Amino acid sequence: MVHALVVGGTGMLANTSLWLVSNGIHVSVIGRNKARMESLLNATDSSLMTPIFVDYSDIALLKKEIRSTIEQNGPIDLVIAWIHSYAERTLESIVSEISPCRNGTWKLFHVLGSSAKLSEIKENMHLPNTAQYYQVQLGFIIENGHSRWLTNEEISQGVIDSIQHHRLINIVGTLQPWEKRSS
Repeated sequence: MVHALVVGGTGMLANTSLWLVSNGIHVSVIGRNKARMESLLNATDSSLMTPIFVDYSDIALLKKEIRSTIEQNGPIDLVIAWIHSYAERTLESIVSEISPCRNGTWKLFHVLGSSAKLSEIKENMHLPNTAQYYQVQLGFIIENGHSRWLTNEEISQGVIDSIQHHRLINIVGTLQPWEKRSS
């Protein structure tokens, strides 16, 4: 069975977590909010979901929890990661726990904010050859001459689209004109 790890999977990526489960994928979900995690578990086949309650900036605990879910559910084949910039070492730590457990390739969908410099981030990623790296950049929507941020549903659908179509770079919404974005 395919095993996915979704970082931020109870918030804006909740529908992504649910979609993965609906496709028969076992999903380990990292989240901090117990109420949102319970809501997610109640919305799906909870036998295909492993909740991981951890603040991902706590690297030691994060690594321990990833090792535990790998022992319980098998190697991780797919990572979807929305990680705030204050947790600089988190993605590197996740990769370091997943890679040694993989014999073949695995996929990383890195969800990034509208101001992220994609080529710079990709250049600075230190991934093993077994990792296939994808970027999903979150933009904004212009409606009636005004801009708004993406909804959680639009974000999840953009990530799902990236997974389904193997898009190396997927811009969800638009990034232009930059001066029109919501503040």
